[in-house]
Amino acid sequence: MIRIQRSLYVIVFDALMALASLWVAYGLVYGMHQYPIMRISLLSLGFTVLFTGAYLLFGMQRRMWRFSSIPDFASFAWLALVACAVYAPAVIVFARGFSHASTLPIVHFVVTAAMLVAPRVFYRLWRSGDLHMLLPGGLRWGQAPVNVLLVGSGDAAELFIRSLYSNRNAGYRVVGIVDTNSETIGRAIRSVRILGLIKDLEAVLNTLKGTSKQPNRLIFTENIKELDGFALQKIAEKYGIKISRLPGITEFQEGLMQGQGAMQLKPIDIEDLLGRAQAQIDYDAIYDFIAGKSVLVTGAGGTIGSELARQIIAAKPSKLIALDNSEYNLYNIETELAGSECKTIFKLCDIRDKNALMRVFDEAKPDLVFHAAALKHVPIVERHPDQGVLTNIIGTRNVADCARASEVEAFVQISTDKAVNPTNVMGATKRLAEYYCQALDLDKDKRTTRFMTVRFGNVMGSSGSVVPLFRKQIMTGGPVTVTHPDVTRFFMTVREAVGLTLQASAIGMKEDNEKGRIFVLDMKEPIKILDIARQMIRLADLDPDKDIEITFTGLRPGEKLYEELFDSVEDKEKTDIPGTFSAKPSSIEKTLLVKNIAKLEEAARVGEKETLVTLLKTLVPGYSQNSAETSLTKRSKIA
Repeated sequence: MIRIQRSLYVIVFDALMALASLWVAYGLVYGMHQYPIMRISLLSLGFTVLFTGAYLLFGMQRRMWRFSSIPDFASFAWLALVACAVYAPAVIVFARGFSHASTLPIVHFVVTAAMLVAPRVFYRLWRSGDLHMLLPGGLRWGQAPVNVLLVGSGDAAELFIRSLYSNRNAGYRVVGIVDTNSETIGRAIRSVRILGLIKDLEAVLNTLKGTSKQPNRLIFTENIKELDGFALQKIAEKYGIKISRLPGITEFQEGLMQGQGAMQLKPIDIEDLLGRAQAQIDYDAIYDFIAGKSVLVTGAGGTIGSELARQIIAAKPSKLIALDNSEYNLYNIETELAGSECKTIFKLCDIRDKNALMRVFDEAKPDLVFHAAALKHVPIVERHPDQGVLTNIIGTRNVADCARASEVEAFVQISTDKAVNPTNVMGATKRLAEYYCQALDLDKDKRTTRFMTVRFGNVMGSSGSVVPLFRKQIMTGGPVTVTHPDVTRFFMTVREAVGLTLQASAIGMKEDNEKGRIFVLDMKEPIKILDIARQMIRLADLDPDKDIEITFTGLRPGEKLYEELFDSVEDKEKTDIPGTFSAKPSSIEKTLLVKNIAKLEEAARVGEKETLVTLLKTLVPGYSQNSAETSLTKRSKIA
């Protein structure tokens, strides 16, 4: 009964709209004084009867106003067109002596369609709480929304703006957009203008400052590879705005379906704001180097090793051998790569055990070896120098010797900037490993295997690095601990570091004059750890020193104030490899090196720590354990 009453109300309402439409159309075309009221009344009644018949025939009364959509509006427009198109000639035929202006049927159609559609639009907006759409800028009555400036003008930006119109609790107002494409400037997305380029962000903020459109938040709708992240963070701090990003578009759409709408913002990843554009990688060269070959990766479960495995598989090797001494790490990478089309073999093996390692080589017969296994945590290796020597030096010697005995095409060692002028055992052991691989590469007695070393700085977000530590400290409310306010490090994303490593190996393999050289990745400018800490706190929507305290704990044993990529005796040279330099350190004669490594092994296996440190200082030029004093003295000399 209630449903019938509602349908009847709808029919009566639309019939009244049809009745009034002809009066309005005549008034617009002629003015009401031109025709007698009686004649207009009869013509309006006739049109109403015709319209109502068509209305019922098409079942328009069954459409629910609350859920009216574009197809519904289009259907009512078609109904108005049909009714007016039939009515106009019928009036001429049956109303003798009557004529009208040729524009009247068109005006009548437009008026009828508008009078049918407009009430439905208004009703839907009212029921959904979205009448704010009819106001300039989409403001909500009685609310003080957060002004946001969007970065990017793609589909995600349009979806975000559209979601604000359907989510009464969003609390955001988009005041403008900055983009990377200069051709879009001045255009608009749903009435929101693109104000400028992201490189001109400060000028845009200055224009909006002090107005009702001054933004409180910057929201990234897409990844911006050309972004100078740390410069952006300084601008955000200067203008008191916070930075967020939208989730992936699929995740965002799912949020809309669940009624979460535009509130599901996420912090920018620290990797997204590294502060420079990512290097261009020659993937064709990598493919030619790896495709169809058997490849062994040591330390395959670690941050670098696992990314090596992923990118190597993408280059279509005939087989990947993933080797690690950690059962947990090996399990993780095996689980991740389980669905790969590439044949993959997973080996639990300690590189300190040369016999077990040789069995892996004999069985797998690799063509290429990427050696990423190492102990890398400076304070831990400083406390356990014997373990650092056994893994980083003896382990590297074992893998390199097995590679040479198996006559693999290329052996690539992953090294670190901490090997340059080392102030800790970890750096000294990695430098000695560099020397050993250099000696093998220069050995004229047997040149079947090419030995290459790639040196780079910190990988952003790797296990044991400051990023996951700071993230954990922020989640627990702080404090965030920084060793020294002036400490700096080189940073690179793991994907970029591994891509450049593979590229350097592929191209370097063809360069015979590069023998004995170390490939050094272009890490750009070092970044202050304190800046990273402050930025991560802001990305968590918190204020440094206010919501989260930052404390300074002092440099740890063996820790340097700043790292270097080249030492004073190395010649920094450009290469033909994009994003890569080369360094040629003074080499150590192979026979002498082998003899002293044997002494290190003997001391390490019996735990003679003092002997180990003394030997390392003898073998590694520039090795000093006075990290803080050495770094500060060098920094003052540079300044």
